[in-house]
Amino acid sequence: MAASPETTGISSDQSARRRWANKLGGSGIVIAFLILFFVLAVFVPNFFTVRNVQGLLLSVSLIGCIAATMMFVLALGEVDLSVASIVAFAGVVAASVTSATQSVIIGIAAGISAGAAVGAFNGTVVAGFRINSLIATLATMEIVRGLAYIASSGDAVIISEAAFFEIGASSFLGLSTPIWINIMVFALFGWLLNYSVFGRNVLAIGGNGEAARLAGLPVMRIRIVVFVLQGAVAGLAGVLLASRMSLGDPKTSIGLELGVISACVLGGVSLTGGIATISGVIVGVLIMGCVQNAMSLLNVPTFYQYVVRGSILLLAVLFDRWRRR
Repeated sequence: MAASPETTGISSDQSARRRWANKLGGSGIVIAFLILFFVLAVFVPNFFTVRNVQGLLLSVSLIGCIAATMMFVLALGEVDLSVASIVAFAGVVAASVTSATQSVIIGIAAGISAGAAVGAFNGTVVAGFRINSLIATLATMEIVRGLAYIASSGDAVIISEAAFFEIGASSFLGLSTPIWINIMVFALFGWLLNYSVFGRNVLAIGGNGEAARLAGLPVMRIRIVVFVLQGAVAGLAGVLLASRMSLGDPKTSIGLELGVISACVLGGVSLTGGIATISGVIVGVLIMGCVQNAMSLLNVPTFYQYVVRGSILLLAVLFDRWRRR
């Protein structure tokens, strides 16, 4: 027999409000994006043009790739603040190894491996030593940024192999390669979240880690794997950025982690874990990209852009708190 609101201690009004909040959290963000896109297309000059839309998709490909795995980290109830430093470090490693070996494949593998190694370190510290992920990855953020400066001797590393540039400069069906890679990353991790045992286990651990452990789930191993995936994808993003810039720059992507987290929270990923959807993350990434693109087209000064981005993050966190209540 189905439980009634009276037997569960929840009034019919409370049940209705919860159902309404869930619907708003799911479809509301899509509606908000469509309204935002329409307003920007009408009122911002040159926003709704083929060239600008292509540029918009390219600009969000970096955040988009990392957001796909940050979704898993947040779904665990954790956070990773080191992703921006991993992007810079992986770019420097890829550029240095490519120039030293004259091999693009080895350079790409080195950059992604460097990111995965940092992710493995984060996962071991967080899961193995039970250190708060905010503190652990904050420390890693500083350490890895320092390693990027050390590896590059404090300056950008010029890439000597012209084939390396083709990764970021090539295109297919009118879309550049980084955009296609971002689409594949979304598809892969969306499938993992929705259709794999691994994705269900991640959500279960984020919802109640102790219950998941008692149910026999390998909680520590899953946490480490998620951080390794986060590091590897951040390393891939660093390789793509280095290819687009034609160099590995240790100063790049400062503050990127806030944009990634904002996109995920906007997309309905709960900061307390257990709730995440790939469709919401995609919409969150597009919202952040549209706002940034519109401010650039309108020549909004950089310091005002910081205020807007910070306000979006604050509103996203407040919305997440309201939805959970």
